[in-house]
Amino acid sequence: MTEVPATTSARGAASDPAPSHDAEGRPLLDPDAARPIDQAPPWLMPMVRQTIWRVVWVGLGMTVLVLSLLKARGLISTLVIALFLSLAMDPAVATLTRRRGWSRGRASGVVFLGVLASVVLLITVLIPALVEVAQTIAARLPGWIASIERTFDIQIGGADRSLADELDAAVQQWLQDNGRQVLGLASSTVGVVFQMFTLATFTLYFAADAPQIRRAVLTKLPPARQARIGWAWDTAIEQTGGYFYSRLLLLVINATLYFVVMVAVGVPWLIALPLAVFQGFFAEFIPVVGTYIGAAIPILVTLGIQGAWQAVVLLVWTLVYQQIENYLLSPRISARTMEINGGVAFGAALAGGAIAGPMGAFMAMPIAALVTSFVKHYVPRYPLVYRSARDGLVDAPAAELAGRPAAEVSAAG
Repeated sequence: MTEVPATTSARGAASDPAPSHDAEGRPLLDPDAARPIDQAPPWLMPMVRQTIWRVVWVGLGMTVLVLSLLKARGLISTLVIALFLSLAMDPAVATLTRRRGWSRGRASGVVFLGVLASVVLLITVLIPALVEVAQTIAARLPGWIASIERTFDIQIGGADRSLADELDAAVQQWLQDNGRQVLGLASSTVGVVFQMFTLATFTLYFAADAPQIRRAVLTKLPPARQARIGWAWDTAIEQTGGYFYSRLLLLVINATLYFVVMVAVGVPWLIALPLAVFQGFFAEFIPVVGTYIGAAIPILVTLGIQGAWQAVVLLVWTLVYQQIENYLLSPRISARTMEINGGVAFGAALAGGAIAGPMGAFMAMPIAALVTSFVKHYVPRYPLVYRSARDGLVDAPAAELAGRPAAEVSAAG
């Protein structure tokens, strides 16, 4: 019998599959490993415990943070509004500081008192005017209802009592149903006064100490980021202040001219004044549709008080003034302060109103202008190498290149 060489036996033994179970029959994770599969590495469990505790602590921290923000959302809103108002005040404060040599605290106080005095004066004038409007509408409402009934041959109200009796009953019923809400509204006046005082305090603080606050923030940042944040800060002041002052000037012009036209068509001045201010505010601070929303109520009141042709005159003036402002006044007053597309402005106003109500809509446009300026300043721009024939504004060579690949356009250029 021929003997098999030892080397061949060794190779055969080496080629046999490694055992997949240990001596006790338990499966092995690795055939070459001595540790069974159900025995974890010594570092695994401490890492799992550490990860679980980290997740728990992070979750608890985020929960506490969210709850704290929800509890302090009133204070946060006050701080945001105060910062916005301080940015709007900053150009006037800086002008007084530079030209008069006043301290920022004194200049901020003077500007704030001027704004407060203007608001108080406006309210003092508008309250009697609003009372006059309400009395006039109440006196003429039965006649308007009767005219509608005759024109359309309908019956408004019950046959057994007058419209005035029905309105009086409706008011009494509403007071009975909502008496607690009325008392709650009256009792919340103290809270509103305290909130306004808090807002004024933060606004004065931000306006007076703006340079110190800016330096304190910038010194915590590296030099490259300091330049970027400092530019954004200055741009926010320019956009917010320019927006506020340009819109305020346009409001004065719009409301004054609207008041003159309303008085000219025969509307009493006590009624024309609040309606003109209402129209001017909506027209200047609500983009695109504000003019027509603000003009609807004055036109309807003029229609009811004076007649149809006076209302038509007011409507025509609204359309004419809108064109004058768009093509003559607004480019001269606000073109250098607000660089923002009309669609972006309208969308920003809607988004701001949905998020934070009327104040959010008021603040949305300067914020959108700031974002637009930031994008223009820091996002790179490249030469246009493709022009579509559908643009309609391309010159002849560009029209010939339209539709060709970018490489061919570059070579042809």
